[in-house]
Amino acid sequence: MSRLDDAVRALEAGEVVGVPTDTVYGLAVDPTDRGAVTKVFELKGRPADRPLPILVADVAQAEELVMLPDAARDLAVRYWPGALTLVCPRRPGVPREFGDPNAGTVGVRVPDHPRCRELLEAAGPLAVTSANRSGEDPVLDDVAARELFGDGVAVYLPGRSPGGQSSTVVEVVEGRLRVLRRGPIRV
Repeated sequence: MSRLDDAVRALEAGEVVGVPTDTVYGLAVDPTDRGAVTKVFELKGRPADRPLPILVADVAQAEELVMLPDAARDLAVRYWPGALTLVCPRRPGVPREFGDPNAGTVGVRVPDHPRCRELLEAAGPLAVTSANRSGEDPVLDDVAARELFGDGVAVYLPGRSPGGQSSTVVEVVEGRLRVLRRGPIRV
């Protein structure tokens, strides 16, 4: 049994999983499991009004959740996989709890980290946030995440996140781009 299999089983059971990404080490949950999402918010002390971005394995997974306007598709082709989160209109039928329920948008990203992408291919899209207490600096590897969260995380996938900086976040609605958070990619 591999750590990846353990992580998939933990996600299916509504648990939090630690995962390295190309930016910072993250905490992942099944975005359709409200209990798991609540658990990660409580673990981090994250305000409930800050929606979690969704990591996806590829553009096809992203398009199951959001409508990619031409401007967003151009950015995805240019920067994915990579440290760019695109906030786009939620597809009809996608649960309102995904992303910002008031704006009707969801932040999606394809990470450039092989272990993380393996997990996404096996488990499907995941709600992922940086491994840190809200307002503190994120950690970069499984060792630091385990020291911070201990048994609050069911499985820690081993690895280091080489980027060290959270992703750039760009909202793309009605063809207009708006940078919501500056990061390693300049748009």
